[in-house]
Amino acid sequence: MIRPPVGRLCRVAVDGKGDIVSEQVALFPLKTVLMPGCYLDLQIFEARYLDMVSRCFRQQQGFVVVGLEEGSEVGSSNLRFSAIGCEARIIDWQQRDNGLLGIRVEGHRRARLAQVEVAADGLVCAEAQWLPEALDAPLEAEHDELLALHAALLEHPLVSNLQMPAVAGSQQALAWQLGYLLPLSMEQKTSLLAMTPPLERLDQIGDWLAQMQA
Repeated sequence: MIRPPVGRLCRVAVDGKGDIVSEQVALFPLKTVLMPGCYLDLQIFEARYLDMVSRCFRQQQGFVVVGLEEGSEVGSSNLRFSAIGCEARIIDWQQRDNGLLGIRVEGHRRARLAQVEVAADGLVCAEAQWLPEALDAPLEAEHDELLALHAALLEHPLVSNLQMPAVAGSQQALAWQLGYLLPLSMEQKTSLLAMTPPLERLDQIGDWLAQMQA
C-alpha cells in the first residue's frame, strides 16, 4: 500500500541490452484492477487526466491503472493504493454525448510501484518497475469448467460491449480475463496481478470459486 507525498521525479533505468526496466509513469488510481489483455472504458474530465491523455497520444505512451484502496477517484489527497498496477494503452477514443472524452484502454505490462510523488497539477506519478511474464501454456481438460464460466461471463451486456479478445486456448489470457471479470475483491484481484505463473493464477481462481459455492 502506498500513500503519495508531494513532489516530482523523472527517471528511466535500462538494462545492459538497452531495454527499459523502470521509468517514471503517470498513475490513474481507480476502484478497480486492470489486468493484461483486458479492456477498460474510462471517462476523462479532470484537467490533469486530460493533459495526461494528450501526452500519451503525442508520445505513444501509456499510464498505469492502480487499485485505489482509500480515498476518492476524484482528487489527489488522502489516497492509498496498491503497490502493483497495470500499464494501460489507449486503443480507442470518442467524444461522448455529455461532451466528455471517453477512452478505451488495454492492459499491458504489470508494474511494481515506488518513489510515488504528486506533480503540481495533482497528477500522481511513480517509478514503475516492469515485471516479467512467465511463459504461456495451452489450456488443459481440467480447465474446461473455467472456460465455460468465461464464455458465460462474456454474454453479460456490460462485458459484451467491451469486445474482449479471444483467449485462444491460452492459460495466460483465460486467467487474466477471469480475474478481471469475476466479482472478486480488490485484494483478491491485486493478489492475482502479483502472481507470475498463469497456472498458479488459474488454480487460485478455482479455489476461490469452490469456496464461493461451498
